[in-house]
Amino acid sequence: MDWDDLRHVLALARHGTLSRAGVGLRTTHTTVARRIRALEERLGVLLFAQTPDGYVATAAGQDVVEVAERTEAELLALEARVLGRDAQLQGRLRVSTMDMLFRVYQPAFSSFTERYPGVELTVASGDSEVSLPRREADVVLRMTSSPPEHLVGRKVGRVQFAVYASKGLAERAGQPARYADFPWIHWDERLDPRWLDAWLAANVPGARIAMRVDFGSMALQEAVAAGIGAHFLACIAADGDPRLARIGPIDPAFDRDLWLLTLPELKNVNRIRAFMDHMADALSA
Repeated sequence: MDWDDLRHVLALARHGTLSRAGVGLRTTHTTVARRIRALEERLGVLLFAQTPDGYVATAAGQDVVEVAERTEAELLALEARVLGRDAQLQGRLRVSTMDMLFRVYQPAFSSFTERYPGVELTVASGDSEVSLPRREADVVLRMTSSPPEHLVGRKVGRVQFAVYASKGLAERAGQPARYADFPWIHWDERLDPRWLDAWLAANVPGARIAMRVDFGSMALQEAVAAGIGAHFLACIAADGDPRLARIGPIDPAFDRDLWLLTLPELKNVNRIRAFMDHMADALSA
């Protein structure tokens, strides 16, 4: 058994289907199936059982998964230690953030690439969390009021939220307008939006829901600007949008701190430290 075998077992255990495991490994589902079958034949045991909900590890498979997870953690820790000895301000740097934050702070990202042309910067944006221990990113710029204890970094700001609507909707509602005078955009029920359900019940009982959505923060802002309905938006992004009008006060209950975070073993890598210093200076300016 080698690490490549373990990678395929780990991917299928994490993703549950051959197709998603193949995407995660950047290969085909048939390759994943072939590797798993070959490993099962060599070991003489069944590692996965196929169910209506996907592939589930058997008892023997779970033993292999646990070994694979420990091996992965050791290899990633070794890689991180080696990277930490890098004395040159060059090489690859992968940063994860939200699309809304990248749009607002794009000048800071641009000035970093101009200041450090030797660093190959990759920026991945999305509202879903990424795993730094799995090296899905080297640094994250995220909104959170409780950063994970296994990460280190610095708070670089605070993001406030208020309810916005398109200027067209606000003009039609007139002044003074109540929240109930607006249609609302709500989250898809599969996202478990109980916080918004509770807020609407308390502040907009009987709210008219024009649309439910499951997409990122910038797409949400576009939907509000298109006049579909009202919703909470980050003030740092919405206040500068001429298509939008703030129709309610800032709600401190939804404030979020803005953090730059990385792994403890990577904090002294020159290019990572330079990026975090640069962004902290730019965001506080």
